[in-house]
Amino acid sequence: MAVLEVQKLRKQYPSFLLDDVSFTLEEGRIMGFIGRNGAGKTTTLKSILRLVHPDGGAVRIYGMDMQEHEREIKQRLGYAGGAVDYYKRKKIKDIVYVTRSFYENWDDNAYRKYMDAFSLDENKTPQQLSEGMRVKFSLVLSLSHRAKLLILDEPTSGLDPVSRAELLETFRFLKEKGVSILFSTHITTDLENCADDITYIAKGKLIASESLDAFLARSAAEGAGENLEQIMVHYEKETLYEKLAD
Repeated sequence: MAVLEVQKLRKQYPSFLLDDVSFTLEEGRIMGFIGRNGAGKTTTLKSILRLVHPDGGAVRIYGMDMQEHEREIKQRLGYAGGAVDYYKRKKIKDIVYVTRSFYENWDDNAYRKYMDAFSLDENKTPQQLSEGMRVKFSLVLSLSHRAKLLILDEPTSGLDPVSRAELLETFRFLKEKGVSILFSTHITTDLENCADDITYIAKGKLIASESLDAFLARSAAEGAGENLEQIMVHYEKETLYEKLAD
């Protein structure tokens, strides 16, 4: 079953074009979203969620059109775009008190479970947390209303290796519960440890969207490399001579 369907998504900025990006995320799968800085990953994710308004294309989540059913859909998905950096001087418990009022399915037991698992103190304020702990708090807010789809923009950014490993283990646990996850990252080894699928964009255009195994096998056969880092460098590399020659 397709949980997320993105069809010919387009967003024009003065100096950038997200051009007809299409992919599908199936239920209970983890999709890694890769591309170098400026490739359009964040623009794609924000367009899916209508945090920015796309200029074309369609997004369907749980079979519903995002434009027509935005409120209903957002009750059933979680989004984290990095560390929480709002209300820096408010205690976590006060931020949560306000946040829970927006969600019909807010689960206090889930909230307590993830706060404990991530060793977070709700009497602290975001400004008292490290960058990594703020990322974890952002994820707690996404996970506490029993979302079945998580859309995460660089969720492992700023985390130490142990915290990243714990987070990836959380992703695998959620996958076993039927949760689907789309997350962007620059840390390609994270994807090799947990992703089922890969969607790769460059300069606003789709390069590939397929299973991780198929992508790795095809890229190896084409001589592009045997792991995601090698493959990205192969497709993205531009010599200094070429830059100067332009």
